[in-house]
Amino acid sequence: MVNVSGETATEYEQHSSRTVVTTMTSVQKFTKEHGSNGFITADKVLDSVNNAQSNVPKPTAVRTMEVTNGFSNSESDVNEAEVLSLTSVDESDFLNGPDQVFPASQVSTSKADGRVKLRMEETGVAARKPLSVPGLLKKIAHEYPNSPALCYKEDDNQWKTITYKEYEEKVRICAKAFLKLGLERYHSVCILGFNSPEWFFSDLGAIYAGGFAAGIYTTNSAEACHYCASKSRANIIVVEDSKQLSKIMEIKHRLPELKAIVQYHGKPEVEGVLSWEDLMKIGREESDTKLNSVLKTIAVNECCTLVYTSGTVGNPKGAMLSHDNLTWDADSVADYMEVTKTKEIIVSFLPLSHIAAQILDIYIAITAVATVYFADKDALKGSLVKTLQEVRPTRFLAVPRVWEKMYEKMKEIGSQSGPIKRAIANWAKGHGLQHYLDKMNGIDSNSFSYILAKTLIFSRIKQALGLDRCVTTLSGAAPISVDIKKYFMSIDIPLMDAFGLSETTGGHVLCNEKHFRFESTGRNRPGAYSKIINPDEEQQGEVCLAGRHIFMGYLDDPEKTAEALDEEGWLHTGDIGKIDEDDFLYITGRIKELIITAGGENIAPILIEEEVKAQLPCISNAMLIGDKRKFLSILLTLKTEMNLETGEPLDELTPATKQWCKEVGCEANSVTDVLNGPNGPNEKVLEAIQKGIDRANAKAVSNAQRVQKFQILSHDFSIPTGEIGPTMKLKRNVVVKKYADTIDRFYQET
Repeated sequence: MVNVSGETATEYEQHSSRTVVTTMTSVQKFTKEHGSNGFITADKVLDSVNNAQSNVPKPTAVRTMEVTNGFSNSESDVNEAEVLSLTSVDESDFLNGPDQVFPASQVSTSKADGRVKLRMEETGVAARKPLSVPGLLKKIAHEYPNSPALCYKEDDNQWKTITYKEYEEKVRICAKAFLKLGLERYHSVCILGFNSPEWFFSDLGAIYAGGFAAGIYTTNSAEACHYCASKSRANIIVVEDSKQLSKIMEIKHRLPELKAIVQYHGKPEVEGVLSWEDLMKIGREESDTKLNSVLKTIAVNECCTLVYTSGTVGNPKGAMLSHDNLTWDADSVADYMEVTKTKEIIVSFLPLSHIAAQILDIYIAITAVATVYFADKDALKGSLVKTLQEVRPTRFLAVPRVWEKMYEKMKEIGSQSGPIKRAIANWAKGHGLQHYLDKMNGIDSNSFSYILAKTLIFSRIKQALGLDRCVTTLSGAAPISVDIKKYFMSIDIPLMDAFGLSETTGGHVLCNEKHFRFESTGRNRPGAYSKIINPDEEQQGEVCLAGRHIFMGYLDDPEKTAEALDEEGWLHTGDIGKIDEDDFLYITGRIKELIITAGGENIAPILIEEEVKAQLPCISNAMLIGDKRKFLSILLTLKTEMNLETGEPLDELTPATKQWCKEVGCEANSVTDVLNGPNGPNEKVLEAIQKGIDRANAKAVSNAQRVQKFQILSHDFSIPTGEIGPTMKLKRNVVVKKYADTIDRFYQET
C-alpha cells in the first residue's frame, strides 16, 4: 500500500522523458482550525512546494497513484510511487489506469469528461489510497475468488450462486460486449429493470468499458426514460422485460446516439433487440485487448455513475459520481458499521436506480466480500418477508414504507391476541424499549427482565421476520416516525436512521446502537463533515456537507452545480437542520418547502405533518398548506390497500384503518364509505381526526403553526397517481396543482 501520511512535503526530479514528479503528504485536508470543519484547498498545501519550483511547470492539486493492478497485458507488479501530476503533461502519458488520478484544479465539474480534485486528508480513513471501481472488484476477486458473491433464483425456485471470480469474469465479458456494440467513453449504459445479477453486470460492465452506469426507475414513464437516456447520451439501454422494452421502443427514434438494446429476462419479441445470452456471446468472442486498453485510460477522479435525482421539483438532475466517491464511501461506511469480511449477508430489493441500494448492494457488498441475495421482484408487494426468512440477512436497509408495513401487520396480529398474550407482549416490549433508552443515555443496561424477554419472546419475533441474525437495521431515503422506531426497539430490533443524498453517494451520517437519538439522523462518521450556515435564533439553518464522498456535479448543468457546491467543496443541501451539543444532526425541513405565511412566519411543514400522522394512525399522507395564506390547513389521505400489479391505491381501507374507524364509531370499509355517507362525510371520523389535529396543535410553538382546517382526499398518494416520486418523496408542487380547488375552498371567506 502507498504511505499517504508522512511528516513533510518533499520534492525530487525524476529524469525521464515523461514528467517531473513531486511527492507530497496530502492534497486536501479538513481542519477545525479554520471554522466549523473548515476545508483547505490543496493549493494552500502546495504553496511551499510551488515557491521552491522555479524551472518546472506548476503542478495541479492532485495526487496520482501509478497502479497497474493487473489490468495491463502483462501482470506487472504494482508501482507504489505516489506522484503529483503536472498540467503541462500530455494526457496520453496517463495510461496507468484504472487506479490513476488525472490532473485537476477544481472540486467540481459538470462536464462528462471532467475530473475533480480528490478531497483527501493527511491521516485517517480519508487518507486511504484511491481505488477505482474496476480496481476494487479485481482486487476482491483475486483475494477471495471462491467466496459466494451473488445468489439468485430461477424457475426451479432453487438458489444459484456466483463466486467473486465468476462475478468479475462476467462483468468483463459484459464490458467487452458493450465496447463491441459501440459504447463510447463518457457515454452511458441505461439500465431499466428490477434487481438481478444482470443489473449488476451491466452497471459494472459499463464502468469497466469507460462509460457511465445510469439506472432508470422502473416506474418511469416512456417520456421520463427518454429524458434520462437523452441527457446521459445513452449508447446502450438494458431492460428487464417486454414491459420495460415497450417504453424504450416508444422513444428510441428520438435517441440518435442509441446503438443497442438488450433485454435480460425472457426472449425479446422485437427484431434487433438482443437477449442477455446474445450479449454474453458477443463478449465471450472478443479478446481482452480493447478492454485492457480502455481500462488503462480510466482515472479514479472521473465520473463512472450517474444517479438521477427524484425530480420532486422540475426535471431530475444527473448527479455525477466518481470512482473515488463510490469506493471510498463504501470502504468508510463498511468501517463505521464494523462489517466482517466474508460473513455478511445482504438482500437486494430496493430500486438500484437509487444510490442507497447501489452503495449497499454493490459497493459495500464487494468491499465486505458479502453475499447478496436477490429478492423476488414482488418484494415490495408482499414477498419480502419470505425472502428474509430464507436468507436471514446480517445487514438490512429499507425505506420507511417497508418498516411501516411491517409495523402495521405486527400491530394487526397483536390486536388479535388474547389478554394474557397481550399482557406478556406489553411486559416484554416495555423492557425492550427501556434497554435501548438506557443505551441512548449511556447506561450499560442488561437487566434480567430484558434478557428473559430477549430469550423467550424477541428471538421468536425476529426469527419470524427473518431478522434474527441482523446486526444493522436501517431506515433511509425519507423521514420515519419516532413511534415506529420505538416500536421496533421495543421488540429488540434497533431500527436506526441514515441520512444522505444522491449527491453524498448515499449515507452521510447514520445512527448506530452506540450513538443514537430518536429524532436525529446520526452523527458524523470519520471523514464525513457537517455544518450549519446562516443559523436562526434556534440554531437552525441550511445543512452543508463535505468529504470524499461528495459528488462531482450535475451533468451538463454548471448553474445547478455552482448552486450546490461552493468553491471549498461544501455541498449546500437545501435541507434545514441543526447540530446539537453532542454533534447529532437533526433534519427539520427543506428550504424550498418552507411555508411563509401571510403574517411572515417561516414554518417547516415536515415536523407538523409527522406530528399529525403520529396522533392519527389512520393517516397515510399529510401535506401542510399555508404559503402566503392567513392560516395553515392540511390535506390528508387514509391508509388503503394497494393494487399489487400497478401500485395504485385502492378504495378499500387497510385492516388497521377499518379497526380505527370502528373504534371511533364508524363501520367503514372504504374511503367512499367515509366520505360519501347518506349525510356526507362521516361525522364520527371527522370528529376523531379533529381531535388528533387538536393534540398536534397543542404541541405547536406558536398560534401560526396550528392547523385550522383539513380535508380527507378521495385516494392515497402514490407513484402512479403522480403525487409521489420514485424515491417515495412527496411532490408538493404536483399536489398543490392537483388539489387547487380543494385548497382554495380552505381560504374562501365565509
